Amino acid sequence: MRTIQGKFHRESQSKAEDLEHRRMMNHALNQSEIAFQNGKQQFQNLDKAKEDAQSVKEKATIHLDRYLLEFEDRFTKNGGKVIWARDGKEALEAVWKICAEKKAKKIVKSKSMVTEEIHLNAFLQKKDIEVIETDLGEYIQQLSEEPPYHIVAPSIHKSKEEVAQLFHEKLGVRPHLGPEELTMVARRQLRTEFQEADIGITGVNFLLSDIGGVAITENEGNARMVTAFPNTHIAITGIEKVLPSAKDLELFWPLLATHGSGQKVTVYNSIFTGPKHRNETDGPEDMYVILLDNGRTNILSDPEMRESLHCIRCGACLNVCPVYKNIGGHTYNTVYGGPIGSVITPHLSGMKEYGHLSHASSLCGACTEVCPVKINLHELLLKNRRKSVEQKNTFRLEKFSWYIWKRSMLSRRMLNTANGNTKERMFRYLFKKSWGENRAIPTFPKKSFNEQWKERNSKIEK
Repeated sequence: MRTIQGKFHRESQSKAEDLEHRRMMNHALNQSEIAFQNGKQQFQNLDKAKEDAQSVKEKATIHLDRYLLEFEDRFTKNGGKVIWARDGKEALEAVWKICAEKKAKKIVKSKSMVTEEIHLNAFLQKKDIEVIETDLGEYIQQLSEEPPYHIVAPSIHKSKEEVAQLFHEKLGVRPHLGPEELTMVARRQLRTEFQEADIGITGVNFLLSDIGGVAITENEGNARMVTAFPNTHIAITGIEKVLPSAKDLELFWPLLATHGSGQKVTVYNSIFTGPKHRNETDGPEDMYVILLDNGRTNILSDPEMRESLHCIRCGACLNVCPVYKNIGGHTYNTVYGGPIGSVITPHLSGMKEYGHLSHASSLCGACTEVCPVKINLHELLLKNRRKSVEQKNTFRLEKFSWYIWKRSMLSRRMLNTANGNTKERMFRYLFKKSWGENRAIPTFPKKSFNEQWKERNSKIEK
């Protein structure tokens, strides 16, 4: 715990002091905020839409077992295959088994956070299988040998100049290309990869129980290419992605698009109900859906935390979070950063190792306010803090500090005894390291409010 938490503190301080990083993030996230403010105008009553979405996700979560079985039944009747994976290891073994059966040597992928969660790319590369990310942001990150920085915008922290230099170094193109030229370079590079790939792997935005469908929404069309050219399509998803009905998409697709990118709806929206049929020319000959638990049933069994499974991975809570804005995505050292990551990661990966993330919050409530399914994120962060204390994941020094604080707060004499100079010396001694060298030490008044109040009243009485 000390190692992971200590690394988080060190990297957080370093990023918070990086002015260029702050400039880049502020610019990118401000653009996201402007887009969101414009995009949400399509809703006559956004709060009502969010309440409706919350209700649908609550229903889906409470009856998750029934809806998942219904999805499996419908999907398999359409010729698809469903694989249940209790953890990342089982999911990886399932993918490897399919790859071995198909004698796959090259795989193309569309954007998928759940494959990041199980570290699929590294696993397949160890098996001598080439894996190519086809989402432009993910492709940039793969060339950089970095994980995604943001749930929706993987390379949000990179400038166009950095990307141009990266393409020059990795792809051998001329330096200083503009954004449109860089996009065309990636397009040409990836076009042959789609045609040569043996297997296409995607994530899933929503599982549609009533029709046995997999819904994928995107802006680049790469997911359609991933699912159209290769003979085999593998969709990997967390079990929480289920919706009761395809009709629910008329609410969830606009909500996801508006909160994720400020659009009314994304450019490409697809529903897959299995492999292609005899009378169809496009699509895979085989389609698999891997339903991944990987700690999600731990959250499902906890009535207090269950609503975190409602998340539709729009990334809006990251966009408004002052902590994420200042420390960035990689600092969390988790797949899911920002407020939602700080809520679910301790339950997916261990409270002892990742409980500190729930303290990486200002509790301003901006994440809760913006959430399209009304997850009470800042309250869940507080509940995580309480759970961490109940599990005794605290340091002795921390316990002692809170003991002294409590005694001081309960003693008027102690509060009045320490004057401004004394409090400043104590602050420097106890908190200077955690406060940081780049922030001025607070100035404390020479007398407490209580003392000043008494003096003022005594003068008035006289």
